[in-house]
Amino acid sequence: MLSVSLRSAVLLVLLVAAPLASVPTAVIFADDAKPQTLTDYDLMSLFVETFQQIEVNYVRDIDRRELMEAAIQGMLGHLDQYSSFIPPRDVSRFNQMVEQEFGGIGITVNMRNGQLIVVSPLPGTPAFRAGIRAGDVIVGVDGDTTDGMNLSEAVQKLQGPVGRPVTVQVVHAGEDPEPEELKLVRQLIKAPTVRGDRYNEQNEWDFMLEGDPKIGYVRLSHFSRYTAEEVKAAIDQLVANKMQGLILDLRFNPGGLLESAIEIADMFLDSGNIVSVKGRNVPERSWEARKGGTFPNFPIAILVNNYSASASEVLSAALQDNKRAVVIGERSWGKGSVQNVIRMEEGDSALKLTTASYHRPSGVNIHRFPDMKESDQWGVTPDEGYELAYTSKQWRQWDEQRSKKDVLGPAAQPGSDAEEKDDEATKTDTFVDTQLTTAIDYIKKQLEK
Repeated sequence: MLSVSLRSAVLLVLLVAAPLASVPTAVIFADDAKPQTLTDYDLMSLFVETFQQIEVNYVRDIDRRELMEAAIQGMLGHLDQYSSFIPPRDVSRFNQMVEQEFGGIGITVNMRNGQLIVVSPLPGTPAFRAGIRAGDVIVGVDGDTTDGMNLSEAVQKLQGPVGRPVTVQVVHAGEDPEPEELKLVRQLIKAPTVRGDRYNEQNEWDFMLEGDPKIGYVRLSHFSRYTAEEVKAAIDQLVANKMQGLILDLRFNPGGLLESAIEIADMFLDSGNIVSVKGRNVPERSWEARKGGTFPNFPIAILVNNYSASASEVLSAALQDNKRAVVIGERSWGKGSVQNVIRMEEGDSALKLTTASYHRPSGVNIHRFPDMKESDQWGVTPDEGYELAYTSKQWRQWDEQRSKKDVLGPAAQPGSDAEEKDDEATKTDTFVDTQLTTAIDYIKKQLEK
């Protein structure tokens, strides 16, 4: 037995793990030891040694690649919640999100009570042409049942190379429970990030509010490569139809590409700062609005909530600080950090690394740091008199009501008693979106001046 005399200045730790050493190892830490600055070589040697010890001595077999990815994620997770490692298996999906393009059949799906439910088909896609509609249940893909699949697995099976066929088994809502087998050929799907108030009879978004034909309504789900282009097309159409005021709905918009938010802000501003970016090892950069290509000076109301983040905060802060729009709703999330995507392994993987922070035109950092309080300055706060918070129940009602308007084609009937009870519980028919009606009232008052 190994024994040492105990002293107040010494901590003894017994390790009995290493098969390479047949006796316990004593590690002694003295409280009077001076900290040493480790070189990069020392740190990497420690990492390699730890990796080797785990590989050789851990009680179970381990996958070297998985261990390395976990170590990278551990390093990034220590930095902040937004830095992350994108492994090779996820790079394609990440690129699709940024590019808004992928090979698929053109449906939005969700899991409900273990079933893969079609939320809505997209116009002009293979699924829409084949008669797939909202409320249909996809029970099989290429001979594999969707029962037991999670949403990510199901989406991966539905997507694939453009031109390659996929066979889906579909139970149509309100019809024969026997599945219909459809063989569809995947095409390039451009997922829109800009939506209107509802679909019209031509299966296109109607960007004029129903009941208020002079007020435009443009909702952004997130900011991707083509979002600015989509916004311009929508507002060009509205201006041509004599729109007098605009509502930009950024509620539940998690952000996306900074460049897209800047380009959209520039459409409404002919001068002034849009945003600046500052970082430890990044040159400070500022974006200013340009005079060319600015939309007419119609009144604008922006809707935000607690889940409006990042690029959506950049856009709303730019228009708020430049007195171009009123902000209505709830205080935004407070994500003012910039992530750069750094390609690794010759593009097979990537680092999403926080390198800088956003600063709104007023100079305030949008980011909410962990030690910040509600009284501190962060995020985007609605203009005075326009802060309208919803409860969780009200947001569920809003989502149900909004989802019905997002359906392309006839809405299917609820498929189960549980869904009917849920519909009854939320009572969406009586729900009034007071944030939206407040925005409408604001624009009408501005037009009366």
